[in-house]
Amino acid sequence: MNVGDTLPPLEIPVTRTLIVAGAIASRDYQDVHHDAALAREKGSPDIFMNILTTNGLVGRYITDHLGPRAVLRKVAIRLGAPNYPGDTMTLTGTVTAVLGHTVEIRVVGANRIGHHVTGTVTAEVPA
Repeated sequence: MNVGDTLPPLEIPVTRTLIVAGAIASRDYQDVHHDAALAREKGSPDIFMNILTTNGLVGRYITDHLGPRAVLRKVAIRLGAPNYPGDTMTLTGTVTAVLGHTVEIRVVGANRIGHHVTGTVTAEVPA
């Protein structure tokens, strides 16, 4: 891998099931992640994905590309536009640093509204 290399994009359909299952799996029982009526009461047009689900999807994106032996050393992400049911989030990545077996990748996940997630992932890739 070289600085400037890009990872192939990954399109993730954002379904109601993905949002609810991700919230349950991460033990995030906030109503905005599973109850559409309560989410609307709080000003959201629908339920939306939680950060832990997003974090897991970013990790999957990187390890799908680097392989199963890659070890994620640091995942630093920031949320932006919400992921609602019916959206498609497209993850893209660009290598920003390579030092020995360690690689840093800038990740962006965008949907129809804008950037859902931005950040960097540092991973170690065994020889």
